Amino acid sequence: MSEIERLFAKVRACTLCAGVLPHGCRPVLRGTPTSRLLIVGQAPGARVHASGIPWNDPSGDRLRRWLAMDRDAFYDESRIAVVPMGLCYPGTAPKGGDYPPRPECAPLWHPPLLDALGGVRLTLLIGQYAQARYLGSRRKATMTGTVAAWREYGPGFIPLPHPSWRNTAWLNRNPWFDAELVPALRRRVAEALDG
Repeated sequence: MSEIERLFAKVRACTLCAGVLPHGCRPVLRGTPTSRLLIVGQAPGARVHASGIPWNDPSGDRLRRWLAMDRDAFYDESRIAVVPMGLCYPGTAPKGGDYPPRPECAPLWHPPLLDALGGVRLTLLIGQYAQARYLGSRRKATMTGTVAAWREYGPGFIPLPHPSWRNTAWLNRNPWFDAELVPALRRRVAEALDG
């Protein structure tokens, strides 16, 4: 077993939050040392928790459309890694939507995982939690502002909104996203994967 396989096995066996996760622990992540693109999202949803496959839901379908990528290409972990801010499904909040990712997860697991994923050339920061961790004080006052300023975070990062259906109204209010950012996103991802 390789070093990264041992690390992933250790992460997948994590039960740090077992006492607070309503559906139990099931860390969901992917990647290899040859992965060139890293996708850092929020946390697995209920469907992903059930399947163990990241972005295996309608949000993933929209994300793949943004990337102009089919499922086979998207799930080629020799090229694409997925490490969410919270590795386990946090459960559904009473007012709808999922709870935020558990705060223990990223500080504990992201540093060794990113070290092991040493070939990453581009990281997609999906949603406010990933943007807060990886952009810190460089992010803008709102997620919209951060995504609109995407050019400022290159070449290593591209901030994106979450591709959830809940953000359909946001996408309709911000047509520049599809007109400007999505084509650039596709180019940058292709460069990262093929360069």
